[in-house]
Amino acid sequence: MQVEEARRLLVERLGGGPEPPSPESAREVIAQLAHPDTLGPLVRRLSVGDLELAECIRLSYRHVLGFDKLLLLPGAPRFMLRVHFWHGTAGAVSEDIHNHRCAIASAVVRGRVRMECYEPAADGVPAVAYRESIDGPGGAWRLRRVGEGRLRLLHSEQYGAGRSYGLAARTLHRVVSEEPTVTLFLETAPQRSVTDVYVRSRGRVRDSGSVLHSGDDPGRTGGPARGGGEVRAGRAGRADPPPKTPLPPAVYLAELDALAGSLGY
Repeated sequence: MQVEEARRLLVERLGGGPEPPSPESAREVIAQLAHPDTLGPLVRRLSVGDLELAECIRLSYRHVLGFDKLLLLPGAPRFMLRVHFWHGTAGAVSEDIHNHRCAIASAVVRGRVRMECYEPAADGVPAVAYRESIDGPGGAWRLRRVGEGRLRLLHSEQYGAGRSYGLAARTLHRVVSEEPTVTLFLETAPQRSVTDVYVRSRGRVRDSGSVLHSGDDPGRTGGPARGGGEVRAGRAGRADPPPKTPLPPAVYLAELDALAGSLGY
């Protein structure tokens, strides 16, 4: 698939009306784009480096959680198509439970992830609630404590290569990756300006904070979840993540080149 074909597909499937696209619409289009015979030629074309390279690199960076977020197709405010390279580093930081500003969808290209969804519940695990906002595209994320809550693990599922999922903007979740993994990730039109973050804690938590994050998936540091709706408590206090720095052009292009090659293109 050529770049303009992919862009037209996203515009047609996601629509341009006042209503935001459904998570299922986002999932269907990301599943189609993630097929090796579709994604391979697209990534190979992008790896040449002559299509909107400056903007893509400016918004591509190493996430605080240790994976690389590469922008493939900018289309804000209607969509942003990215590829995530999870390196499976030992001791990688885990996500806190969070939601998004928009409906999102993700498809596993290689490797696997575990998706955990949560819901507020009176008998759930206690957590400190934060509200997160952003200064602007590529800017600093601001984290403000807003109270406390309780969350219960609602669903946990493994996703391997070829599988995809879509989530509504307010769905509370976290993603766990414990091996080298590549996912194609779609952000749709924003529905609100903030996200909710829940940090599980046993100890004292600072009342306010300011953190720098890398994209619509802010940095998380909660502990991993266990089965049966129980969650192992982690530290709610944290050191601020380092500023996000665009990946060097050579790294951006090399990762795309390697992905295209792994898909046979």
